[in-house]
Amino acid sequence: MQPIQKALRKSLILCVILTLCLPLGGAMMGVGFAISQPAVWGVGIGLLVVGFYGTPIGWAIVYAPRKALQRIVSAVMEEHLHTVNEIAVQLSMSEKDVRNKLDLCFQKRYLPGIKREGDTLILNENRELGKQELYAECTACGARFLYTKDSKTCPYCGTPIKK
Repeated sequence: MQPIQKALRKSLILCVILTLCLPLGGAMMGVGFAISQPAVWGVGIGLLVVGFYGTPIGWAIVYAPRKALQRIVSAVMEEHLHTVNEIAVQLSMSEKDVRNKLDLCFQKRYLPGIKREGDTLILNENRELGKQELYAECTACGARFLYTKDSKTCPYCGTPIKK
């Protein structure tokens, strides 16, 4: 569950910073007007604008969707719910929404080691494809060894293998 937690933490930090820009900008603008410093109130206006527009956008468009994905990942990884129907019932969501959010979780690699077959989530038991090792006996020195198709020479004397 590490990738989703990391993304959620970054979103939260961004949203808190945007939220703090609103009162900080208002205070800087007031102080700048009080001491007649255009640079201070200019920065204050900038922070006020960033906070005013950025706060709702950050919470509604950045943080909330990731929090919903985190809840899906939690249902799969911690609560061991492995069908779309089970997840939909547990989270009070429609099956269509669960499918869409699962697709997004797979796309963003929030569910490593799991794959989806239809409406069921299963453990991905595929192994990494490796190089096939073949057995050979060198005609020149008589050594027995394993080789791959990439290295077709005897590791002891360097004679090419004829197989």
